Amino acid sequence: MSSSAIQQIRDQVQSELNGAVTIVVLGSSGDLAKKKTYPALFGLYKNGFLPNNVHIVGYARTKMTQEEHIERVTQYIKPKSDEEQAKLQQFKHINTYQSGLYDQAESWMQLNQVLEKLETERGLTLASSRNRVFYMALPPSVFIPVAQGIKQHVYNDQGINRLVVEKPFGKDTESSNELGDALGALFKEEEIYRIDHYLGKEMVKSVMNLRFANIFFAHAWDRQFIDNVQITFKEPFGTEGRGGYFDEFGIIRDVMQNHLLQVLTLIAMERPISTDIKVLKCIRPIKMEDTLLGQYVGDGNGKPGYLEDDSLKNKASRTPTFAALALFIENERWEGVPFVLKAGKALNEAKVEVRIQFKNVPGNLYDNTARNELVIRIQPKESIYMKFNSKQPGLSYQTIQTDLDLSYHDRYTDLAIPDAYESLILDVLRNDHSNFVRDDELEASWKIFTPLLHTIDDPQQHLPLVTYPYGSRGPQELNAFVQNFGYDRSDSSTYTWPRQSMAASAQQNKL
Repeated sequence: MSSSAIQQIRDQVQSELNGAVTIVVLGSSGDLAKKKTYPALFGLYKNGFLPNNVHIVGYARTKMTQEEHIERVTQYIKPKSDEEQAKLQQFKHINTYQSGLYDQAESWMQLNQVLEKLETERGLTLASSRNRVFYMALPPSVFIPVAQGIKQHVYNDQGINRLVVEKPFGKDTESSNELGDALGALFKEEEIYRIDHYLGKEMVKSVMNLRFANIFFAHAWDRQFIDNVQITFKEPFGTEGRGGYFDEFGIIRDVMQNHLLQVLTLIAMERPISTDIKVLKCIRPIKMEDTLLGQYVGDGNGKPGYLEDDSLKNKASRTPTFAALALFIENERWEGVPFVLKAGKALNEAKVEVRIQFKNVPGNLYDNTARNELVIRIQPKESIYMKFNSKQPGLSYQTIQTDLDLSYHDRYTDLAIPDAYESLILDVLRNDHSNFVRDDELEASWKIFTPLLHTIDDPQQHLPLVTYPYGSRGPQELNAFVQNFGYDRSDSSTYTWPRQSMAASAQQNKL
């Protein structure tokens, strides 16, 4: 990023908040705060993206000293230079901790007294300059009492107030609407930022540029040319230690209804003059026949199965740890094109990617050529590559598959890609809602998944649940499932990414 662009962002933040803000991290003693929220705040601080007059206040139920709190919230911040080490010491001095309950008025009033004292000490004598951002790094069970406590006792109605809410936003349409109604009765919609950190990831944000800034994609981005879209989320670890939480939500609520659906809407939406809510309203509720559910078992070498997790109380649980779902968008652009979402835990690798497979070339002159594919690797090692067919170099006339490859870690070696939370918190400070989930969008997304989730949750249904070994690619039934929705794996045995060995190919195809 150029120095002028950096300065423009800094000036925008300073102007938006009049140079001053107090950031309150609610649940600051938890894992999310220490692993994500505080490292992101430090990243913004060291790069000069926080307002000049800023202070951060951690609030949680845990009793601990200021020193203990500082040690806890900075343990995942690893300075890479003496300059960053000096910045970290400065960052520690703009942090304060206050313990209190989430459902007690007295605790909230004490927090407000702490904020007012800090604001006075920083020279913020006018109430209109006392801007406050409340970041709820909390479990959903306390969202409503915390929001009520903030509004009744800590909200400054003469300054700017912003409330950041972490997922999950409910468990189905009804619970999501209840949460939305409760928050909406306390805060204006423009004050609420529902954070889905996938919308802050570099490659997810790049989808819009890829689609609408390149003319060669503009006319091929529809059902006439695209056969199917695969959106994949893979984690190489299970639920160890989190079985209780995971069993309540499952892989569909945890990953698919939010993260993967957000990616789908960016792939499928019309030009930005429209909105992604129109796409969501065109997606029919998921049918059971378009679903594959699985649960991992032990690998036989010491890795436990899901039901063997010590933190899982229900040893007869049928909660899916893997799901493949086919979604269909009933509009002119995408009619008949399957969007297959796949997500699972305890798989063979960590990967999140979008794979857009184009149709076969009509009247193809060359037999057995593979389909073109556009792949967007969201993580790890962000990249975009296009699989296409070319003549093999040399005397052979054989057609081979190769790629046009934009690997960020090779091309942009001097640029650091910020963490998604860092990017999104900056958007909160800039008052930019474009990468956050709106209330109407949330309701539309839950309507797609709620009928399926209720069927899965109903013990009377006893839905088919296939198994797969810990560390595998997933259920063996997955290949047939994706092929049923048009995915062609004909090139999978010969193609390797990101770079093909031409010497190996030539050896295999000697004249």
